[in-house]
Amino acid sequence: MDIRIGITNSAREITFESSQSAADIQAIVAQALDSDAKHFTLKDDKDNLYVIPVASLGYVEIGAETPRRVGFVA
Repeated sequence: MDIRIGITNSAREITFESSQSAADIQAIVAQALDSDAKHFTLKDDKDNLYVIPVASLGYVEIGAETPRRVGFVA
């Protein structure tokens, strides 16, 4: 699953792939926003940990869970 996170006052965005489901990621972000937490963490496929400050969060884009196609499409 592709994840893109926009940070305010930054021209770049954080982009990574995660094995977590879309519902899990949505729940983590929603819980951080609802509970007035300072940050939340997400993990990618390579076991890297991303700590995102809630105060600087611009947006979170969660990609589709469909697997990518390999090869040529006619």
